[in-house]
Amino acid sequence: MTRMLLGAGALAAALLVSQPASAQVKFGVVGPLTGGSAAFGSQLKNGVEQAVEDINGAGGILGQKIQLVVGDDAAKPEQGVSVANKFVGDGVKFVVGHFNSGVTIPTSEVFQENGIVQITPAATNPKVTERGMWNIFRTCGRDDQQGSIAGAYLLKNYKDKKIAIVHDKTTYGKGLADETQKAINAGGIKEVLYEGVNTGEKDYSALVSKIKASGAALVYWGGLHDTGGLIVRQMKDQGLNIPIMGGDGIADDEFATIAGPGAEGTLMTFPPDPRNRPEAKTIVEKFRTGRKFEPQAYTLYSYAAVEIFKQAAEEAKSLDPKKVADVMHSGKVFKTVIGDISYDKKGDITRSDYVVYTWKKGPDGKVSYFEN
Repeated sequence: MTRMLLGAGALAAALLVSQPASAQVKFGVVGPLTGGSAAFGSQLKNGVEQAVEDINGAGGILGQKIQLVVGDDAAKPEQGVSVANKFVGDGVKFVVGHFNSGVTIPTSEVFQENGIVQITPAATNPKVTERGMWNIFRTCGRDDQQGSIAGAYLLKNYKDKKIAIVHDKTTYGKGLADETQKAINAGGIKEVLYEGVNTGEKDYSALVSKIKASGAALVYWGGLHDTGGLIVRQMKDQGLNIPIMGGDGIADDEFATIAGPGAEGTLMTFPPDPRNRPEAKTIVEKFRTGRKFEPQAYTLYSYAAVEIFKQAAEEAKSLDPKKVADVMHSGKVFKTVIGDISYDKKGDITRSDYVVYTWKKGPDGKVSYFEN
């Protein structure tokens, strides 16, 4: 694979040399634009598109306008690698994506081999930044941080009750479930059920029966909103009226649509809502009025990623990805729509700010997530 990738990179370089300078720098945004996670892919795409529009409108980066290339990984690792190879051939130098940890991990290796720097707004598995790579960063937190917050909440509020743990067998879902399991086990709670399910199925009645038999008072869900929503709906339909608790993978209003009446009372970990930050007020209004798009969850995290690339390039006085990455690793504080961001040597943000939300009806009667 490496030889093929280098060949594509060399070809792209030859093409660039043989053509006049275009005064453009190529950025890529990639996520699941189709399939069950498309709502999150739309967040990434809209966030980056708006940031590029705003930056280009203000003159670009170091005098160069951003040319944006969009990719759809469909939440599949093999398709993500295919998109990464295409980005290499297209001459992309800066990437925002992917959404899924299981896709981000293999694609980051393709990008590293070809001198491309990457910020994921959403991939929270610890392994993403634990491999000693120069080119991978994130604007979000990690599942060991998120799992510890979920665990602390459960230990405080469900200490004497039974807890079931269910995950979707993905890098993200199982990883988050395991971190939460670790936290509650350390605090003296032993789960009464630990079960993995396959995504894409329609009938989870066997799982619901197991949860009923376990006597669980709460289900911790490690996975995304589409499968989690189906499980919640089927629990309600089968008379099992207990809450679930999930992570950032359910942070889209589509969860409530899929889950139906059972969505109310769902618990969730996510950082404080970035839409409420004073730095984001003008940008949020742009999304709502200009794009007719509600900038939920990872929309502003994606916007912030482009802001960070711009500020790092300006500090480096270069659009060389490695020089930009060096600035990002330096501890520099970046001013973004989601607040001040700085990085450690791994590429992780230096703040951890997960909180607990409850899904309930808002003033407009719509079920959504509200910080506790």
